[in-house]
Amino acid sequence: MKRTTLLVLAAVALWTATAQTIDVTSKKAQPLTHTWSVGTCAGRVNEGLRTSWVEQLRLSKEQCGFQYLRMHDLFNDDMNIYFEKGGGRVVYNWQYVDEVYDRMLDIGVRPFVELSFFPKGIDKDGGKLQMWYRNRVTYDESKMPKWSALIKAFCQHVIDRYGIDEVRQWYFEVWNEPNLDFGFFDGTKSQYFNLYKVTAEAVKSVDSQLRVGGPATSNFIADARHDGERTDNKRSVFYPQEVINKQQWKGVWIEEFLDYCTKNKVPVDFISCHAYPTDYALDPVSKHGKDAIRYVHSLRDDLQWARNVIRQSAYPHAELHITEWSTSPNSRDRMHDLLPPAAYIIKANLENIGAANSIMYWTFTDIFEEKGGGEEIFHGGFGMINFQGIVKPSFHAYRMLNQLGDLQVYNQDPLIVSRCSKSGRVSALAYNYPKEYENAVPSMRNLGNYMQASAKDLNVTLKGLKPNQAFVLETLDKEHGNAFDAWQQIGAPHSPTREQTAELKEKGWATHMEVVRADSKGRLTVKRTLQPWTCLLITEQQ
Repeated sequence: MKRTTLLVLAAVALWTATAQTIDVTSKKAQPLTHTWSVGTCAGRVNEGLRTSWVEQLRLSKEQCGFQYLRMHDLFNDDMNIYFEKGGGRVVYNWQYVDEVYDRMLDIGVRPFVELSFFPKGIDKDGGKLQMWYRNRVTYDESKMPKWSALIKAFCQHVIDRYGIDEVRQWYFEVWNEPNLDFGFFDGTKSQYFNLYKVTAEAVKSVDSQLRVGGPATSNFIADARHDGERTDNKRSVFYPQEVINKQQWKGVWIEEFLDYCTKNKVPVDFISCHAYPTDYALDPVSKHGKDAIRYVHSLRDDLQWARNVIRQSAYPHAELHITEWSTSPNSRDRMHDLLPPAAYIIKANLENIGAANSIMYWTFTDIFEEKGGGEEIFHGGFGMINFQGIVKPSFHAYRMLNQLGDLQVYNQDPLIVSRCSKSGRVSALAYNYPKEYENAVPSMRNLGNYMQASAKDLNVTLKGLKPNQAFVLETLDKEHGNAFDAWQQIGAPHSPTREQTAELKEKGWATHMEVVRADSKGRLTVKRTLQPWTCLLITEQQ
C-alpha cells in the first residue's frame, strides 16, 4: 500500500468523532455561574504573614478570580490575639490578623472566616494540642462566656476596621470538621452544637446581617461512624470498589444540625461541609483507609443530597458551601502534583454549575504545614502552586475555567462553549477525563500508568463569529504546562538550584499556544484528538 494511502486512512481514523456545529449567538444561552471562582482555601491564618504566600494569593486572584479565602486556626496562640491579665481583665491584640486581612483585601480577596480554634485560656485546662503548631481543640463548657466575648470582640473589630458594608459580605463559619474528635474538636456532637449556638448568637449580636453557618463537617459517609456523640470507628464500613458507588452517601451531622438549630431557634445562613471522592476522612494511607475510591460523579450526588436536606429543613434558603474539596484529603498524595486533577477539576465543576454557592479547592498553595513542611518540592501537597511558586496543572484548570464567559451556549462532556454578555467575547473549554477513571477518581491508590487511557476526538465548528476573527488555542497536556514531569526529566533534584527552579517555573507556565482564525463566514472548526487528561482552552483574541 502506498504511503499516501496510509496517510489518508490515518486521517479518516483520526476524525471519527461526530462533527458538531454550535451557534455562539444562540438566544437559548443560559446564565453561567462561576461557582469555581467564589473561593479557595489555605492552611492556617499565620501562614498568610509570609511574603511568598501573599505573592501566590495575588497570582491566584489575578489568574483564577477567587473572591474568598478560607483558613484554619484564626485564634491560635501564634496569632497572639488573646491575653488574660490579672483580675479577670482580657486584652485582645489584632495586629497579626489585621496584617493578613489587610493584605488579602488589598489583593481583592475577602475572608471566608473559619472561627477556630481555641486560644490558651478558653480551651480546657490540660486539653489536647494538635498538629506541630499546637492548636487547641478541647471544649470546656465553663469557658463558653469567654469564647462568646472573643467572638463579639473580633466581629466588632473587623467592622470598625473595614466597615459594616464590607464585613456583611464576609462569611463566618463555626469551626472545622468537629466530627473528627480525634483531630479537630475534642468534644461531643452536642457540645459542638452548643458551641455553634453560642458562636452564632455572638456574631448576630454584633450585627444581625452578618452571615454565619456550619457545621463544617468532614467527608460524606455511607455508614454510622458519626451517628453517636463521638466517632465510633467500629461502625465504619469500607466498601470494595465494586459496590462503593451503590451506597447512599450523606453529609455528616447536617440533618441533626438543622434539627438542633430549628428546635433552639439558632440562626443558620449557610450550610458548610467537605466533600472528597474517597471512603475515608483523612489519609488514604492510614489504618482506616482502603483501596476503594468513589466515582467521578460523587460530588454531584453529594450536592444533590445536601440541597434536598436543606430544601426540606426550616432553613430552605440557606446557602450551601463546600469549604474543602479535592481529589483526596491527603497532603502527601502524589496525584495533586500531576496532570489528571486538571481534567477532574474541570469536569466536576462543569457538571455542578449552580449546585452549590461555592466549591472551594483545598488549597491554593503548598505553603501549608498541617503535617509539617513537605520533604520534596513536589510531595503531593494540596496546593495548586508549590512552595517555590511553580504552578501545577490544577492551577491551569482554574485559570482556564476563569476564562469562560457568563453565558453558557453549550455544555456537554467534553466541551463547554460560552460568551460574555457585555463584550460578546467567545470562549470554550474542551477536556478529556478518560472513561477508564469514571468509576474511581484518580488518586495515589489507583495511580498506575495514568496515561494509558482513552483519547477523545473533538470535531466542533463554532459559527456566528466575526469574520476572520483570531482565536488562541491553549493546550495543557503531559508535555505542556506539566511542571512535575519537567522536574523528573532533570533528575527530580531534592533541592533544585536557583537556575533549575527558574526553569521549572517556566515549564509550569509553558502550555502550548497557537493562533487560528475564523473563516470569512465567521466559522471556526477545531479538530483535535485529546490525549488522556488534556485540556484545551479556546479564546477569542482581544
